[in-house]
Amino acid sequence: MRSVSAVVFSLCVVFLAGCSGMPGTISNTTSPPTGAVAGTGFRGAVHGGQSPINGAHLYLFAANTTGYGNTNSSISLLNSNVTTQVPAGGQDGSGNYYVTTASDGSFSISGDYTCPSKASQLYLYSIGGNAGSGANSGAGLLAALGACPASGTLSSTLYVVVNEVSTIAAAHSLAAYLADTTHISSSGTTLALTGIANAFATAANLENLGTGVALSTTPGGNGAVPQTKINTLANILAACINSTGPSSTPCTTLFNDATIAGVPTTDTAMAAVSIQRNPQANLTALFALQAGNPPFQPSLSVVPNDFTIAISYTGAGLNGPAGLAIDGSGNVWVSNAGAASISELASNGTAISTATGFTGGGLTSPFPSQAIPGIAIDTAGNVWVVNAAGGLSEFNSSGTPISGSGGYTGGGLNIPNFLAIDKSNDVWVGNRGDLSLSEFSSTGTPISGSGGYTGGGLSAPSGVAVDVSGNVWAANNGVSGGTEGGNSLSEVSSTGTPISGSSGYTGGGLVNPFTLAIDPSGDIWLTDSDPSTAISEFNSSGAAISGNSGFTGGGLNAPVGIAFDGTGNAFFSNYSGNSITKFDSAGAPISNSNGWLGGLSGPTEIGFDGSGNLWVASSGNNTVTEFVGVGRTPVVTPVVANLVAPYGSHAVNKP
Repeated sequence: MRSVSAVVFSLCVVFLAGCSGMPGTISNTTSPPTGAVAGTGFRGAVHGGQSPINGAHLYLFAANTTGYGNTNSSISLLNSNVTTQVPAGGQDGSGNYYVTTASDGSFSISGDYTCPSKASQLYLYSIGGNAGSGANSGAGLLAALGACPASGTLSSTLYVVVNEVSTIAAAHSLAAYLADTTHISSSGTTLALTGIANAFATAANLENLGTGVALSTTPGGNGAVPQTKINTLANILAACINSTGPSSTPCTTLFNDATIAGVPTTDTAMAAVSIQRNPQANLTALFALQAGNPPFQPSLSVVPNDFTIAISYTGAGLNGPAGLAIDGSGNVWVSNAGAASISELASNGTAISTATGFTGGGLTSPFPSQAIPGIAIDTAGNVWVVNAAGGLSEFNSSGTPISGSGGYTGGGLNIPNFLAIDKSNDVWVGNRGDLSLSEFSSTGTPISGSGGYTGGGLSAPSGVAVDVSGNVWAANNGVSGGTEGGNSLSEVSSTGTPISGSSGYTGGGLVNPFTLAIDPSGDIWLTDSDPSTAISEFNSSGAAISGNSGFTGGGLNAPVGIAFDGTGNAFFSNYSGNSITKFDSAGAPISNSNGWLGGLSGPTEIGFDGSGNLWVASSGNNTVTEFVGVGRTPVVTPVVANLVAPYGSHAVNKP
């Protein structure tokens, strides 16, 4: 690539749902919730804009943990005791109990429920009621509460505001698990339970649960939240909620402009979900729904480029963040091109590493211009990163160096920038300085010889990925000694034997490819250096799928990082466009012509966590940005977990 020919690696084979419960462990252990726990009472109010909603039916649900999708209903928790309250609760036609809000919008839940377990993730759903203009059956609101009160998330003194802001926070944070307002679910594996718990926790980064106010800074203090965008989305919902009902102009306009194929939008909560899933659609019409004096301020003064919600985090020693990988707990690890360090952020974005990051283990600084220290995590939770001196460094899950002061060397390493890990925890590295790949054991011992593995069309390989069969794929950038010329994709076996021919696999619009990733069906996607507005796709046999010119559109502008959600949608970071592009699994662009914006500056590597959030290393402004809930379904982390049984089959995409 002319400006960023070696800016990123990609080892993303991320395509399965969930994440492990402990750093460094890969587990699909089924852990069904056991030990029902008596509920703890709490109070709150339901508001439409700044007006109380009288007579709303408020349900308390727990996320289902027996599977994904709209066949797995949320678990209704309230019992018949609510019918004795004042105002009296009731039971709907499906047998679910609810409490009723009073004239001031208040409600009280006095322990009339039982959690399936201490780990159960709870949320509130309000429907109907009167915000002052008449009964409105289209007024739907959500609030993500988190773990059962017995775990300390709630208490008898907590006051919960359910309003449009809490609805936006829930719709975005829980998007990967939400089929509709009464179907929020995951499986019961350790991986999935951790992922959905982290998703509920993300809502607390967007709003204050006790006040219903959108945050501008995360509770951890190091995340910038797009408060004005959240308020704008809340104002759009408020226009319908404060109207005369679903047949009013604000409601019919909202329901028509916020639609999901096959899922009718009949209340404002589902409208929020639809907007979250289609953040580039009908922007002007939706923006115009806000009242002349909208209730939530500050809000946007002009129509935004998109309605994604992106939180930008600082700290943790970030210094030219470039490589990015996510571990089994959803924590984000970043390699710094501007310092001899790596950084770690918790799943909620708070800094784990110090202001200097984790150092040692042979890391050297700074990295050469237009190069990036590739980073990956093995099944033991150890973190691997290439270093500027031409070696490999290894850290444990606590950030303590495992490799010595010189790192691991040998095996034919020659200007390594990119790496991937196979299911045996062997580390594979592309050598941009020559025509080879290097392989190291999980203990850092070279397996490949002094010249590395060659053949199969390898030509200054950059991006590297491993498929479920153990074969290794490499993007041939052809940049060695300053000369460009690689227009191919190479494949070698798990023993380093060439599978592709002497010219590699060609076509598909490839022009000096430099990053690649493997999607849920086993197809290989690559970013092209020139032209820098195209991507290419090959099947697992090496045949081009993307035509003569590759796939274009969606705001592609010097695409760099690649990641897939659990459905197979492809996401790309645009180094020059400072944006994110989304394609469907068939190569059709979904994002608009500018991509999705989120305060990015020179974004490089990207990756999904186990909760459906997309994380982006932003090298130009020393931040890591989280696009909340843009993954249609969650994924398994770290990447190598997808290669280990029972995930080692492209037919499976959730634990």
